[in-house]
Amino acid sequence: MNLTLIPTGLVLFRFFISPFLLWDALDGKTSIWFIVGFVAAFLSDIFDGIIARRLGVSNAQLRQADSWADVCLFSCIFVSAWLVYRDVVIDFRWPLLTVVFAQLVWWIVNLVKYGKPASYHTYSAKFWGITLFIAIVALFGFNYAGIPLWLTCIAGFIYSIEEIAMTLILPVWKHDVLSIFHALKLRQELLIEQPEI
Repeated sequence: MNLTLIPTGLVLFRFFISPFLLWDALDGKTSIWFIVGFVAAFLSDIFDGIIARRLGVSNAQLRQADSWADVCLFSCIFVSAWLVYRDVVIDFRWPLLTVVFAQLVWWIVNLVKYGKPASYHTYSAKFWGITLFIAIVALFGFNYAGIPLWLTCIAGFIYSIEEIAMTLILPVWKHDVLSIFHALKLRQELLIEQPEI
């Protein structure tokens, strides 16, 4: 078995399981398999990057695929929430729409500047991922929104603003830039190496 294919397999797993989560929610309710599948997808998101770095196969293509897998997963989760917990989504429409708007601005800024989405995998993205995990398990597992959903909306907005700022700071597309402070340092290094940028 080629161990270097494990990270790619984990990313593909997230792509493939996402529509099954949505399928489970089509009748307006979810089974225990929804939570099981989501937890498995979340763990794959954690370990694909760790394993890729350990095996020395972490590259731009894999990291971009990882980002697209996340988009696929959480888009399916959001639609599932609309199907199963529409009243909760409506109650939280303003904080949710604020995050969606911030993410749209993030997409536009990156597409205008780089022609493709960023793939920074920042600390704030990781924190947002943790809050999303807690909020989704609380909602689909325990029928509770409240504090977890508020927390994930705040974390998502902060993450979006930081990454928008990073894109404005960095002169060229880069992957795996951990924070705005790392972006500022990288910008200085790039300007020293290529002052014409």
